[in-house]
Amino acid sequence: MLRKILRSKRGEGYIDVAVLVLCAMLVIALAVKVFPVYIQKQQLDTFATELIREAEIAGQVGSETSRREQLLREKTGLSPAVSWSETGRIQLNEEVTVTVTYQTNIGLFGGFGSFPITLRSDSAGKSEVYWK
Repeated sequence: MLRKILRSKRGEGYIDVAVLVLCAMLVIALAVKVFPVYIQKQQLDTFATELIREAEIAGQVGSETSRREQLLREKTGLSPAVSWSETGRIQLNEEVTVTVTYQTNIGLFGGFGSFPITLRSDSAGKSEVYWK
């Protein structure tokens, strides 16, 4: 009798559906945790691009870029580390680069599987100001 019940295939579809739903929920939970990191990376790229554009227009890395950096920090909610290749005045057509790094945490399912990653964005540009 028990052997006959164990060999029976009745109800197998219900188990398959339950396993499929469980797997689908795990994939959705993973996507919900990882997707914000892609948004932060996009914001970091925009952060670097706007900072370098400000340096190109101003022709220097100084108070203008610091103000723009503070505005971007408020706008994006990110507080990345910003490093410039040079500071002060930049002569016409001289190149300047900025590196923006931000440490974030991918927390998969609470404390389990949680680890920090560093997002990095580089941008380069040339000064548009001639200093006499």
